[in-house]
Amino acid sequence: MALRDPLQFHENPAVIAAWCRIGGRPLAWFAQPQHRRRLLALAALGVGTVTVLQTLDKHAALPLPSAGWPAALVVVVQFLLLWLVYRAARAFARLPAVVRRHPQWALHASYWLMLVVLALTSPAAGLWRGVLLALAILYPALIWRCAYLVLGGQHGRIAGTGIQDHLLYLWPAYGGSNTPYGKGLAYLSQCEAKTPEQLARSQLGGLKLLLLAVVWRLVLTLFEGTVYGPGNGLTRATGGLTLAVPDLPVLLVQGTPVPLLAGWASIYCQLFEDVLRLAVKGHLIVGMLRLWGFNVFRNTYKPLLAESVVEFWNRYFYYFKELLSTFFFMPAFTGIGRRLQRWPNLRLLLAVFAAAFVGNVYYHVIKDSVAMAQGQVLQVLQAHQSRMFYCLLLALGIFVSMLREQRRRGQAAADRTGAPVWLRILGVWTFFSLISIWNTEGGAPFLHRLHFFQGLFLLA
Repeated sequence: MALRDPLQFHENPAVIAAWCRIGGRPLAWFAQPQHRRRLLALAALGVGTVTVLQTLDKHAALPLPSAGWPAALVVVVQFLLLWLVYRAARAFARLPAVVRRHPQWALHASYWLMLVVLALTSPAAGLWRGVLLALAILYPALIWRCAYLVLGGQHGRIAGTGIQDHLLYLWPAYGGSNTPYGKGLAYLSQCEAKTPEQLARSQLGGLKLLLLAVVWRLVLTLFEGTVYGPGNGLTRATGGLTLAVPDLPVLLVQGTPVPLLAGWASIYCQLFEDVLRLAVKGHLIVGMLRLWGFNVFRNTYKPLLAESVVEFWNRYFYYFKELLSTFFFMPAFTGIGRRLQRWPNLRLLLAVFAAAFVGNVYYHVIKDSVAMAQGQVLQVLQAHQSRMFYCLLLALGIFVSMLREQRRRGQAAADRTGAPVWLRILGVWTFFSLISIWNTEGGAPFLHRLHFFQGLFLLA
């Protein structure tokens, strides 16, 4: 199989056997889950401590605890907070009834309670307020991981586990963002290697993703130099030739009309660049996870070959999609949706909007944690008005795409008609390129983005 399909070397029995022989006894030791979990838990303690110290140093202008024992106090309180969430999840059956009915609401209420206390107290209130301010800044990076922990407790999946089993993803040493790559312990355990052969397969798969990350990083560098310019080290061999496509964030900030061809080229190139950047980042993180023995699904998997909007959404940012599906789509579909069983399309619409619009906006609002902790909630909402419109268009696109997929599956294969594959793929590219006008960073006002969009159709 390796000779016919060298890219699948991580599935080749001969390569796996060779990797096991090379690894020997260390590989066999590391193949035991308790050993790797212990190492990852210790690494998480270090990552969490360093993150706190870096956060305090980065925002030194705020009334945060200074270096020394006040900073150490923030570290201790932060891990105490995580321990309390773990204890609550483990004792889920004994929690108050209202918390058991709405555990995720209760978890997020703890964050908003922090913001309320901060808003009602003076910045000169003392050390305790500085610690609370630091926690409010740090918490949004942890809250979705805590949400998976609480979900595990709700479903009775953390019995027999210790806090060390959950530290490995609460402060992951393998990297990540506010979005939990690998989700929680339940999914990680399903994908965890338990034999040397499984570990070898996982590590070889991780090496493959790390190599792909390097390749896509080189492709991205070549793309940026060739398409946007000026040239770089990879494009000097071609004489520094560049297509001089204008950069979309720059065009949006300028807010002035651009040539039609340049405008369309900029949005398609921005989509390609966004996919490459996310693929590089996701391959690095998931590749590291697989090296640790967790053979989880990759984050970005050929989204530019998707033939429908919903398929692109599933392939583009898998773990963010899973977050929105788990904590917004499914609760809305199974909860509120029970009352709408006679209207399945309305039920689906509400569930999609709960995830792609409400959940998406909420995720990015609380991600602006420094401004939120300073009580600038209205300013944050105003700053995200373009993203809100993007999320609205995204939700509509996903809903329509899901309806079309349902109708398509309901048709016999012989009766199915439609556009050629290449045209369907181009349609998906066009949809996501157009709505990315309101999702591209750079600080462009909403009206500038709207005028740019109109100009693409000669309406400006």
